[in-house]
Amino acid sequence: MSAIVIDKLVKQYKNGVRALDDLSLKVDSGEIFSLLGPNGAGKSSLINILTTLYKPTSGTVTILGKDLCKDPAWIRTQIACVSQRVSIDDHLSLMENMIFQSRLYKVDNVTAKKRINILIDSFGLSKYLKYPVASYSGGVKRRLDIAMNMVSMPKILFLDEPTVGMDVASRKSMWEIMQKIRNDFKTTIFLTTHYLDEADQLSDTICIMKEGHELVQETPGNLKQYIRQNILRIGFSEKKKAEECADVLAKEHILTSINVRECSIFADAGDNRKTFENVNKRLLEKSVSFDVIEIVQPSLEDVFLKLTEYGEEVNKWR
Repeated sequence: MSAIVIDKLVKQYKNGVRALDDLSLKVDSGEIFSLLGPNGAGKSSLINILTTLYKPTSGTVTILGKDLCKDPAWIRTQIACVSQRVSIDDHLSLMENMIFQSRLYKVDNVTAKKRINILIDSFGLSKYLKYPVASYSGGVKRRLDIAMNMVSMPKILFLDEPTVGMDVASRKSMWEIMQKIRNDFKTTIFLTTHYLDEADQLSDTICIMKEGHELVQETPGNLKQYIRQNILRIGFSEKKKAEECADVLAKEHILTSINVRECSIFADAGDNRKTFENVNKRLLEKSVSFDVIEIVQPSLEDVFLKLTEYGEEVNKWR
């Protein structure tokens, strides 16, 4: 069964901006679905429509078999949304926050108590019960925020960039919680994120969109097949050296689609062997020192950059 089906969805604002332009996608029940796209792609507009905050201009949206425009009140009882801004009350205790949320969703006291105890245990919040919420780290506050939104046991949980600003350890902890929500509670997760490694690790399905419409919807593994050629990677000890080398290579015109990520240069390998030899030779001639040069398979980030750069011209480089 599909949790969400979107067909030719359009959202045009009064100022003429067309945020969504014939968008179509499908989210299966019980999966982690990640929506990716550059700023201005229409992700926020879509989330606001799916959570019944905005009305679409045209097109159809079906959530759990119900028409979004005809049954918004019922749909609101089946979903929960965790926005980028944490919505817990620092003046209430952890337990009081959970109870308050259960009353908002009109969960009866006996059921709420059972669910709250399960969620506190599942999300690793037990050891924080005796501490004031104001003293929690950002990662723990986010965990509590998600736990609160799970009190109603939603069929679909919308998570809007839930790990933004977190350190590596907190992000990994949040990944485990998202997988637990899917696996243990059988909840469909609709995730937006700018962290491509996060989408790669967690997602059953990924949709990449640009300028209000979908470019591709696939599993992470299948997405990586969208670039048939391999990628040349040149690694350096620091990002500044990578940027300097990128300038040198750009002037030589022997590589295309050069981009610098962290301490490495990535570029289309073209004819793998010939490109590798030419670049290696040219860098040695110009006394450019590097740590590693290798041919690697495309990552999700490579695919994302290609798709959002070329958009509908994707078939030209496939």
